[in-house]
Amino acid sequence: MATVTNTPEAGRDPRRWWALGALVASMLTLGFDMTILNVALPTMARDLGATTGEQQWMADAYVVVFAALMLPAGLLGDRFGRRRMLIAGLGIFLAGSLVGTLAGGVETVIAARAVMGVGAALVTPLALSVLPSLFAPEERTKAVGIVSAGSTLGLPLGPILGGWLLNHFWWGSVFLINLPMAAIGIAACVLLLPETRDPASPKVDTVSTALTAAGLGALIYAIIEAPTRGWGDPLVLAMFAAAAVLITALVLRERRAPRPMLDMGLLAQRGFLFNTLAATLVMFVLSGLMFVLPPYLQAVLGHDALATGVRLLPMMGGLMVAARAAQPVVARFGARAVVSAGLVVLAFAALLGSRTTVDSGYGFTALWLSVAGIGFGFSIVPAMAGALGTLPADRAGSGSGLLMTLRQVGGAIGIALLGSLLASTFRDRLDVTGLPAGAADTAGDSVVAAQLIADRAGSAHLAASANGAYVHGMTLVLLVCGIAALVSALLAAAFLPGTPAARRTETSGPDMAPATADARQ
Repeated sequence: MATVTNTPEAGRDPRRWWALGALVASMLTLGFDMTILNVALPTMARDLGATTGEQQWMADAYVVVFAALMLPAGLLGDRFGRRRMLIAGLGIFLAGSLVGTLAGGVETVIAARAVMGVGAALVTPLALSVLPSLFAPEERTKAVGIVSAGSTLGLPLGPILGGWLLNHFWWGSVFLINLPMAAIGIAACVLLLPETRDPASPKVDTVSTALTAAGLGALIYAIIEAPTRGWGDPLVLAMFAAAAVLITALVLRERRAPRPMLDMGLLAQRGFLFNTLAATLVMFVLSGLMFVLPPYLQAVLGHDALATGVRLLPMMGGLMVAARAAQPVVARFGARAVVSAGLVVLAFAALLGSRTTVDSGYGFTALWLSVAGIGFGFSIVPAMAGALGTLPADRAGSGSGLLMTLRQVGGAIGIALLGSLLASTFRDRLDVTGLPAGAADTAGDSVVAAQLIADRAGSAHLAASANGAYVHGMTLVLLVCGIAALVSALLAAAFLPGTPAARRTETSGPDMAPATADARQ
């Protein structure tokens, strides 16, 4: 298949819409994976005996690797062929999913998730960067929107699909579902996609890539292990110090590079900086909430996996509706007003949720989840668009990459920090009086473990204590989220540019995939 570097005839290949279908299938698979695991974690905790920290690693192994490798993966595609690297990414994602399907222990699941993160890092930027070779400019916006919709659709479908699979099969089925989707994507890419590359793209900076992965990994490790080992533990302190040194070295290296992989100089632009901070904060809160909510719905309220997935829909629905409505609202009132208002709504929802008690029931939860989803949508879409709208054309690619990387970092830290706050609070509040030392230690690992021990011991007191301890930890997490969102709203109102920057940038969903595509063209 011929290699092309420009696209004067793009849009004339009659197979282009079939090729687009393959890309949508690929992005839909990744969209599933963003939410499907969260619903499965309580079941995996029960069947594998996973502690809260281990559950955090199951979620964060994927995100940390994804964040560290997304930019160099895009450059690999530019230099060695986007079609080739896209097929490789889907193959790696398929292999990781197969390992997860067959896993028999926590460590194997974590390793599988990390491998899947490598594949996702290749697929995400390259699935969009091949579009200019398929579609003429007049069709390209529509094509980008369709691919973005595939990823966005996975957000609400993931919990429902995951819940249905868990109700009918074993927990490994949430990985098994990826195999046919990835295989179809690989076959379609081989048969339908042209090869494209950009020989002038910069080389992959392996040192910066290693510093990113090691620094972020050390930081996440310290945050996750601190509740168990103690914040003053020598290993925890050493990992925090190592993370600080590695990330500082990364920043210094990138600032001196003539063509940096992470263009830190963009953070000196006020509009880019504060829009990026807002988008990163939203991912911090969203990822943390998606980690702490499923155990509450399953272990505390007693819903099964499918019912849990369905009960997450109010937040996903609010997010998608607000994301679609954001562009005309921004055009009317300006990005600063909309981002600030969205963050205030998010803060209100989180603070409202922090009033949850063991007896609140799902109706109250559905209320604040719906409000939170609206806050998410009205803040992240104009923030992303506003950040990209401040960039000069010659730095659009590097700016988009930095923005997407910081979003993933925010998600990883959200799972780690908010999950660790929940874990330490739960362990401190749980009443294990009368339990043997071993059982008491196991009960403190997670609310699922405590409920299992309560069932075996016939202890209604332990079950009630576990529910109360978990709800207390969750309300503290929501309180932190509310305060962080409120501070971000004040910063946005004070420092964001007043012009409706989002007018200059196409938006099509909460993941802002079109912006990434535009930046990589």
